[in-house]
Amino acid sequence: MRVTLQEELDQLEAALQEEGSLVLRALRGCLNALAQSDVELADEVIAFDDEIDEMYLGIEEGIQSLLARQTPVAVDLRLVLAILHDNLHLERMADYCVTIAKLTKLVHDVPHDQTLIEGFEEMGARAEEMIRIALDSFRDRNAARAEALVDLDELIDRANRRVVGHVLSLGGDPDLREWGLRMIIVSRCLERIGDHAVDIGEQTAYLVSGEFREFTDASHGPGTTPRDL
Repeated sequence: MRVTLQEELDQLEAALQEEGSLVLRALRGCLNALAQSDVELADEVIAFDDEIDEMYLGIEEGIQSLLARQTPVAVDLRLVLAILHDNLHLERMADYCVTIAKLTKLVHDVPHDQTLIEGFEEMGARAEEMIRIALDSFRDRNAARAEALVDLDELIDRANRRVVGHVLSLGGDPDLREWGLRMIIVSRCLERIGDHAVDIGEQTAYLVSGEFREFTDASHGPGTTPRDL
């Protein structure tokens, strides 16, 4: 029975890592579509979300099946719960990629501001790095590396604030202003992807320690919320 449980846990965790790889592909695709004003690529990102959703549902159903037949305890139960949470965070990241792709389609034929496009490339690269670190930390059970995600997230938060300030400084051309307002949403999507990466990091710390604590509180200061298992 224990061998069967371990095999199922290994399969679920492998599926989670694969889902993460798909999310990284979606993120890179939507960033490239935005930078190149590529409507066809944006459509591909939107369609690709079906594949991510299918994997998300497969993991969720796998967890339900495991819990119905097995009785995981202690660290095994924490792993199941952490995978359940991480699965949702990855699916939401993919949804933000779809939003960026849809916004790209809406504004592909209006004037762009190159400063913002370059800023999004930097934010996107940072978000990709955070997803990789979050997934690697979870795989390696490395809580210290997971907590380092907070510093990277602050860089994305700062970039998001700069985007808003830059858009507010745009004037004159109403088309450019409309584009800029939509780009605030793009920036917010990238910022939220970073937040979800931090959330995955928190699940890693929970898995390792058995205690849930938020790396930061709502005001980005140190905070702790124990939730022992």
